[in-house]
Amino acid sequence: MMKKRIVKTEEKPSTSSEARGAARDRKKGGAQHHWLSKRGVLALIVVLTLGTFSLVKLPELIQHFVYVHRIRVPFFIDLQQPADFSLNHTINMYLTSEEGISFGVWQTVPASLWKEAQGKDLAWYHKSLGDGRPVFIYFHGNTGTRAAPHRVGVAKILSTLDYHVLVPEYRGFGDSTGEPTEDGLTTDALFLYNWVKARSGNSLVVIWGHSLGTAVSTNTAAKLIEMGVVFDGVILEGAFSTAGQKLTMHPFTWYYWKFPGMGYLFPEPWAENKLVFATHENLKKMRCPILFLHSEDDHVVPIEIADQLYEVAVKAQNTERVKLVKFDGSKGYLHNGLYRDPKLPDVIKNFVTSL
Repeated sequence: MMKKRIVKTEEKPSTSSEARGAARDRKKGGAQHHWLSKRGVLALIVVLTLGTFSLVKLPELIQHFVYVHRIRVPFFIDLQQPADFSLNHTINMYLTSEEGISFGVWQTVPASLWKEAQGKDLAWYHKSLGDGRPVFIYFHGNTGTRAAPHRVGVAKILSTLDYHVLVPEYRGFGDSTGEPTEDGLTTDALFLYNWVKARSGNSLVVIWGHSLGTAVSTNTAAKLIEMGVVFDGVILEGAFSTAGQKLTMHPFTWYYWKFPGMGYLFPEPWAENKLVFATHENLKKMRCPILFLHSEDDHVVPIEIADQLYEVAVKAQNTERVKLVKFDGSKGYLHNGLYRDPKLPDVIKNFVTSL
């Protein structure tokens, strides 16, 4: 006999059960949506807060790490080893011009002291400044370090002429600490000049400024005049003037680490670093012999600027105390190459002899 197959049918929920389940689902979904909304609002608040903080503080943080922990350039050189640049009668040192500012200096003795200088310490080098030979302080240009080839070239020429040479690194440049500013560079130059005078006795102390260094030199001269002090002599190579030539960019832009696109979001970090470099006005005050050196093909500072500055200086003094030596533009010296001219040593020697 065949058994009757019993098929169990699934009991359908009642209408009330369905309603209760749907209500629970709606409540659960509503709570989840409410929770997500709160998270969204919280995320928006965080984004706005961080955005505001970034606009206010991020440039400051970037600058802090750049200024205090920035990478030194050029790479792979050791400024503490001037012998690496064939200056084997040169010693490196650091001077402190004010609290927190330490700047590097190379001191090169006259070539005639080359053998005697081997293995000597700082005390010997410092004492040598008082041997009666002229002492040069060379203030270099806007970029790079004291190890740049044309700066090393000038140091070698002066040493060969039997002069002492000191080549300082501005604050913020090379291995020196601090941020470069016009007042800061002038402060460091004044400190170095007084440091040299305290050790050089009655020796001539001649200032040589190149490019930016010409502005530092005339600023320092003007400050010293206020103190009743006059330089023994000043050489201005490739001199520029903000009065006669508009600066197309801030001279210290290279110092500030500007990431691509950052200029569209944050203020330029050098905007508050105001510069004057009143070379025109400084020359009107100066009363020391001045020698202008300028290449006719200078592509950075046109020769016309040298003519203008020369006229200002001559008007303040006379043609006996102010000279302008121009170098043939066909030689290709441009802005940095005058040290290669074979006539330059005689020009320098004649100027020093006239002091």
